[in-house]
This record gives sequence, C-alpha cells and structure tokens, in this order.
Amino acid sequence: MHHSSMNSAIRRLIAEGTVIPAHPLALKADRSLDAVHQRALTRYYIDAGAGGLAVGVHTTQFAIRDVGLYRPVLELAAETANAWTDRPLALVAGLSGPTRQAIAEAQTAREIGYHAGLLSLAAMKSASEDEIIAHCKTVASEIPLVGFYLQPAVGGAILGTEFWRRFALIDNVIAIKIAPFNRYRTLDVLRGVAAAGALDRVALYTGNDDHILLDLTLPFDLRDRGVTTRAYFRGGLLGHWSVWTASAIKQFEMCRAARHKAAVPADLLALDARVTDCNSAFFDVANNFHGCIAGCHEVLRRQGLLDGIWCLDRDEGLSPGQLDEIDRVCNEHADLSDDDFVAANLQKWLA
Repeated sequence: MHHSSMNSAIRRLIAEGTVIPAHPLALKADRSLDAVHQRALTRYYIDAGAGGLAVGVHTTQFAIRDVGLYRPVLELAAETANAWTDRPLALVAGLSGPTRQAIAEAQTAREIGYHAGLLSLAAMKSASEDEIIAHCKTVASEIPLVGFYLQPAVGGAILGTEFWRRFALIDNVIAIKIAPFNRYRTLDVLRGVAAAGALDRVALYTGNDDHILLDLTLPFDLRDRGVTTRAYFRGGLLGHWSVWTASAIKQFEMCRAARHKAAVPADLLALDARVTDCNSAFFDVANNFHGCIAGCHEVLRRQGLLDGIWCLDRDEGLSPGQLDEIDRVCNEHADLSDDDFVAANLQKWLA
C-alpha cells in the first residue's frame, strides 16, 4: 500500500496537520478487554473533534501483543469509528518489534483498514543505522509510515540527523512523530528532513508532550549552506491528548491560527507552561515517567471514561505522590479540562 493510493481526504488531512490522540486500553479488573469503555473512548475522541486515532501505540500498551489483543483492539477502534462518523478520520496503527513482527503488524493493520503505521524502533536499538534503515524500508513496502522518535526514558533509541535524513528519503514515509522530549534531538529530526528535501512530503507531528503548544506554534529556521528553510509542526500525535481532548483541540486551533503571524499572543505562550505542568503530573515526570499510562488512565477514570486504571503489567500503576500531583493540576488548571463536555455525552458513548 503506497500513500498515493490512500483516500485523498485522509492523505490531505495528515499532510495539513491534525489532532491524533494516542488511544488508551480499557481493561476490566481481571485485565481482560473492557469493550464498552474501549468503544466509549473512541467515540469520545471522535466527538471531541480529533482528526485521527493512533491505536496499538505506547499509550495503548505495547504488551497487547503478548496477550493476543493487538488485532482485536485495532479492529474494535476501526469498527467503532466507521460506525460513529462519516467524516475523514486518519487511522494510525502502532508497529513494533523486529522486522518480521513489524511486517506482520503492518499487514494486519492494512487488512483492517488502517491508513498508516507508526513505527517504533525500540526493538532495533542494538542494530546499526544501515540495518535500521533497511528495516524501515521493508516495513514501508507494506503500509505508509509515520516515523517515531520515542524518548529514551520509555525505550526509545537516540537517532541523529543523518538517520532522519535517510529515513525521510524513504518514499512511503508520510509523517514523523517527534517525541524525544529534548530540544536538541527535536532539531536533529527537523534538520534531517530538511536535508532530504522532504518537508513538503513528510508532515512533522509533535509528540513532545512537554512542549506541545510551542511546537505547534513557533517557526523553526533551518540553515544549510547559507540557505534558510522555515518549517512548522503541522499536527500532534500525543499520549497527552488522550485526556482533556476537547480542550486540546481548541488549543491546537489557537496554535494553528497564530502561525505565520509577526507576533504570537503572550497568553498563548504562557498557556504552554500550564499544559506542561499538567503533563508533569499525568506523565509522572518525578518518577521518570513510570506512571505515564496509569496517570492518563486516572484522569479518564475520574471522568467515567474508564472503569479503573488497570494496566496489563500488574507492576505498572501510579507512582508514590503521583495522585497528589494529579489532584493539584486538576484543581489549579481546572479550566483546561473538558469535564463538562464528557459529562454531557458520557452515557451516549457508553451505550
């Protein structure tokens, strides 16, 4: 499947930039799939106005592959989305593991109707750059790719400018989620894509949950041999956007409206710090992100979108002190939540 064969509305949506929440996994207390709340989450993201869904990614828990839930979870999201809306919705499937596994997952995602694959390279950390590029090219022969610079704290590998130049040259790469949580490494990706001459084809998506609004607003001037190229992030594919999504979409539209202007409103710049403060609690920065998935679950549980915060790994949960931090940011930044929106629609989504 080549990106040229994608539905034109979906291809344009991804290229122009949109909001793509990373879809969590709803579980029952016995760690089996909670289909009712899983469907409710999908419906919530759609009604909030998301332009796509990322399923089978880190926020969905990579361990779904170990318990036979990869296909069922992807199928449930796709079926729910297709039944719930007629508007274009980009479906992005998480792909991981060594080459054989990633190919099989790409084939599964394509069969179900996913439009692209978000390729994690965590399993390739010990491979050479040539081997990783060969891996990416092979998987790209199955489905259009969204690259994924995953932060090292949760399993990602450090990849330099030359790697991202070579990756951007792969014809079936359509976007890159840049999520190293690091300004220097973020610039490495931008410089690499620019050096490949691929900024028009490869859409830049922020995954930097610690710097969301500024990534989405500010220009990036890239210099090469005296020539300046100005680049922008076009959208976001974020675990942080799995919560308070209706508000996140309003923030995204504010950022997009502020681009290309001579001055950015000071209130928008200041809002970036508030969003980052919320993320510090949800993503458990104090404990090196150990409770990042459980933290998002807790916010969704409070709204009724999840029945509990259970993860497939029984050792994965909230860290000491994290609950107090979530209480703090929910109180201090209550205006950034979408509690009223969820309360007004929850029973419809759970039906």
